Order: sequence, then C-alpha cells, then structure tokens
Amino acid sequence: MPDPERSQHLNRAKRYHDAIVHVLLREWDPIGVADVPEAQDEYDSYVGQIYGLLVRHEPRHKLIDFLWWVETENMGLCGRRPHTEAIADRLIQIREELEGSSETH
Repeated sequence: MPDPERSQHLNRAKRYHDAIVHVLLREWDPIGVADVPEAQDEYDSYVGQIYGLLVRHEPRHKLIDFLWWVETENMGLCGRRPHTEAIADRLIQIREELEGSSETH
C-alpha cells in the first residue's frame, strides 16, 4: 500500500530539485554553460546541499557563503558578490513559494 506521507515528501523534494536546478543553470550559471546541451547537469552536485540549507531554514548568509565558496574556491572564479546574494534571495523566494510561507529572511 502506498505511503501518502512518503509520496508527499518525495513530491516536495522533486519540486525543490527542479526549481534549484533551474535557478543554478538559468540564473546563477557562473561558468556560462546554460546553453550547452552536454552541460545541463553541471551544477547538479550542489543541489543537495542547497536543498538542505533551504529546508532547514538556515540563515541567508549560509546560503550566500555556500554559493560564494562554490564560485570562488571550488570553481576558482572571481565571483560577483551582488549576483551571488541575489541568487540566494531567489532560492529563498522559491522555498517560500513551495512551502506557502510568508516567512522573511
């Protein structure tokens, strides 16, 4: 017999995953691969950590710090701090939309 609670949890995780992937590839995209068909999974390895930060309602600065680390340390790029902060805000907005919350950060 299907477990409705488990199905609901998986559905929520899938919605988060799809939304995070979209933001990382279409809005963040620090290495410019959004239009490269072979690179559509380029940022997938970061989705789990971002998902965790969002569902645990970690402070905004932790999300910014993680994205900044990915850009500047992991990828070795110069980074664009205002853009990184805007992406963190966008991800928080997605959390609020998915959870139907009006919580502020």
